[in-house]
Amino acid sequence: MKKNIHPTWYNDAKVTCICGNTFTTGSIVPEIRVEICAKCHPFFTGQQKLVDTQGQVEKFSRTKQASEVKKAERAKIAEIRASKVQATRTEKPSLKELLMQARKKATS
Repeated sequence: MKKNIHPTWYNDAKVTCICGNTFTTGSIVPEIRVEICAKCHPFFTGQQKLVDTQGQVEKFSRTKQASEVKKAERAKIAEIRASKVQATRTEKPSLKELLMQARKKATS
């Protein structure tokens, strides 16, 4: 084995959980912080627990609310555009309508 390439091994590395439980194990780092351990894991406790370490649930909720707001805005814009189109149609006929009227006159 080559010398001085392996990390330092700590036989008494302290592991600390968010729930307050601590225990020792072997590791290459002297102190480890974890979010779930055997004392608070739902499999061992029998209680359902939502683990959201990075705020993914809140992020999803914010994204969904933002999309609903945008969807409502798009619906308003589409309604306004449709009313504008309807208003221009009643004011003057389009080229297509003029051609259709000309064809009807020519055939009759």
